[in-house]
Amino acid sequence: MYRIKDGAIQVLLAHPGGPYNARKDAAAWSIPKGEPEPDEDSFLTARREFEEETGLKPTGPFVSLQPVEQKGGKIVHAWAFEGDCDPTTVRSNTFTMEWPPKSGQQMQFPEIDRVEFFDLATARRKINPGQVGLIDELETILNRE
Repeated sequence: MYRIKDGAIQVLLAHPGGPYNARKDAAAWSIPKGEPEPDEDSFLTARREFEEETGLKPTGPFVSLQPVEQKGGKIVHAWAFEGDCDPTTVRSNTFTMEWPPKSGQQMQFPEIDRVEFFDLATARRKINPGQVGLIDELETILNRE
């Protein structure tokens, strides 16, 4: 999701939830994303995961961006769309994991613990380095319009 505010492009990024990411900031944020269901096409996955992770229903028109590859080899497919929201109202789905480690206790954590709009320069510092190309391409597309 992106918006134009005071003439500047801003992108919505998500900070991963859970105890391992609590203190991470630079290069830790991401676009809302996730794994496809069996036989699910990547566009459907992107829309479903955005809604699951933010509680917001993405609405088009959608702009297809070139897939990017993250350091671990994961390929990220993304579509941009213009929208706006109050980041403080976003609510994510949750996951369960053993915490503390080796305690035998299962705890639930949000998949993303917060979202925020960032100007492009800040977003490039905050986002997973493998996803910077998505921001670059979006900027190029929007500056052509």
